[in-house]
Amino acid sequence: MNKVLFFAHLRDSVGEDFLRLDVAGKTVAELKAELASRYDLPKLDTVMTAVNEEFAQDDEVIQEGDEVAFIPPVSGG
Repeated sequence: MNKVLFFAHLRDSVGEDFLRLDVAGKTVAELKAELASRYDLPKLDTVMTAVNEEFAQDDEVIQEGDEVAFIPPVSGG
């Protein structure tokens, strides 16, 4: 099982701070596609992804027990 965390507008879209999902063996890109479809999320290609608190590329494979976080770009002034 994996903990998948959402920040900013993604948290609002999903309606939860995090979900517990079984996504071991999937790539980050596959998880993004699944979540975008399931929760009607906006484009996730601009979202930073961290696996176990380290930034990850879309081709990284998620392992059992990994924590995955999706962090959208932040704007402000």
